[in-house]
This record gives sequence, C-alpha cells and structure tokens, in this order.
Amino acid sequence: MPVCAIVSFRLGLSDGVSIVAESWRRALTELGFDVMTVAGEGPVDHLLPGLAIGAPVPPEEADLAAALAGADLVVVENLCTIPLNLPATRVVGRLLAGRPAVLHHHDPPWQLPHHAHVTELPLHDPAWRHVVINEHTRRELADRGIHATTIYNGFDPNPPAGDRQATRAALGIADHDLVVMHPVRAIPRKNVPAAVRLSEDLDATYWLLGPAEDGYGPQLDAIVAAARCRVIHTPSPGTMHDAYAAADLVAFPSIREGFGNPPVEAALHHRPAVVGHYAVAEELRAFGFRWFDLADVEAIRRYLREPDLDLLEHNRRIAAEHFSQQRVVADVRQLLREAGWLS
Repeated sequence: MPVCAIVSFRLGLSDGVSIVAESWRRALTELGFDVMTVAGEGPVDHLLPGLAIGAPVPPEEADLAAALAGADLVVVENLCTIPLNLPATRVVGRLLAGRPAVLHHHDPPWQLPHHAHVTELPLHDPAWRHVVINEHTRRELADRGIHATTIYNGFDPNPPAGDRQATRAALGIADHDLVVMHPVRAIPRKNVPAAVRLSEDLDATYWLLGPAEDGYGPQLDAIVAAARCRVIHTPSPGTMHDAYAAADLVAFPSIREGFGNPPVEAALHHRPAVVGHYAVAEELRAFGFRWFDLADVEAIRRYLREPDLDLLEHNRRIAAEHFSQQRVVADVRQLLREAGWLS
C-alpha cells in the first residue's frame, strides 16, 4: 500500500486548514493510501514542535527526513504557502525537492497585508503539483508563473442533525431566544464587531466559538464589554453538528478568507447565513447560494419570523452538489492520475 504524509504547522484541531486536511486524509485513504500526519501541533502521528507556528527553531532536517522516510507522496497543507514559520518552510522545501508532493495552498502571503512583503512563497519545484482552494488564488498563482489546480473544500452532504435542545440548555439559552453563531477564531479579519452589531440589531445572543489569536484578546475584550447584547464565548459543548442545530443564524462577515467553510456548513445543516463580500465569497455565491447581506437586517428579521424552507433547501442542494466529500475524492484522484502518482 502506498504511503502519503500530510504535513502542516498543526493538524487535527478545529482550524480551517486542519478541517480541510482531514477531508484530504479521508480522500487519500479511499484512494488506497496509508496516510500519516506530521505537524508541529495537534494529535498527529509524528509531532515535530519545530514545525509549529512561530516555533523558535525549525525541526532538525534529520528528524523531518526520518518522519517522511516512508512516504511515497507528501501533501503540504499551507506550510509552504504562508510565512508563519519560514525556517521550517525552508527545511520542508529542501527535503521535498525532486519528490512527489502536492502543495495545498490556502493563504498565499500577498493576500494578507501583514505578509505581503514576503516574496519567496509559495515554494516551487518542477516535481511538485500545486492545488488551491479557489479560482481567485489559481489565477493569482498563474500570474506568478505557477500552474495550479483548483479543488474546492469538501463536506459531508448529509451531516448528523445535532441536538438543539441539549446544546442550548448547556449554554443557558432559552427556547425562545435568538442565537447568532459566529463559528470562527477571534482575529481581525473575521470582523467580530460586525457580527456583534448584527446580534444587537436582532436582539439576539451572540455566540463566538473560537479563541482569540494573533494578539486580538484585548480588542475582543473591549468589543464584548461594549456589546449591547448577550455574548457567549465558548466552544460548542457538544459537536459542531450540535452547534449548528442550536443556532438560528450563522454570521460570517469576514473581510478576507481563503474559502470560508461555515456558510457551506450552514447550508448543509439547514441554517441561514449572513456572509460578507470578500473575494472568494463572491466566487461561492456564483454557484447560486442565497445568503443574506449584513445590510439586510429587515429581511433577516422577516426570515426569522417566518423561515423560508425553500431557501434552506436550495442552499443545501447547492452545497451537496458542488462541495461534497465525494467530489474531493474525484478531484484528488484526477490530480494524482495526471501526475502519474496513482496506480
């Protein structure tokens, strides 16, 4: 059985890259690979702390080489794309030179103002294949002389229903209370203030699931202190399926995203979503999603008073047709066949 190693800063956690990497792990397993994981953080097969975001020193080249020694194929999730640990990125690049590898790009540096000065990424080698998660990034890579394949993120088209009552009870939310769920980490580009204002306008509870990162803690504390609505800042007491079940509306007013999983997940869980107009959101809207805008407060109120089941079913069909896990399997199979890496 061929072996594939998935490598990243962190894997097996709740961040978007970890979730997509898990989708690829399942796809590769279905395609006949024995998959192992290598990362600086998380519940992985080979833990190398030097790969972690902001690690003070990179991993020893010999240690990383030993972790990858049995791999016939290596999938690098964003580690050779975004400059969160450049010394580790360079070690990975040297070890993979000339080897079959897929570089899976989520956030190239030019898309993030504070990383735009970094010009050495993404790394490139003639032996590698590049994959992006949206057409916007594929075109930007092409402008820089790198051919890439777009493989959109994939999801279970029939997720479990989740336990609404038990989840709301655990959070101390009454049956009649409106809940606006914001299933993100608290960082500037997630636009927490806009999600709080929406919750205030709807007289709803604002539920933020993820932790503050990138030094955003003090700013988040100030936003919460000034909020004119109830704020709950805690992960789901159950699964993410339970979280979607407990929510009445999903907020995703991001300023920038490489993709944006929550609006698609909301569609599959039959929940309406309010989505910002970042570049990739417009690309996703073109598939036919009917998402609310932040300015549509009156339309959102009307929907919450009289839910439109046809809208929910329409969004679910779009998500299941274009963003299923089986479509990821098919796309990865095609990629590997074209590269000659799939027997």
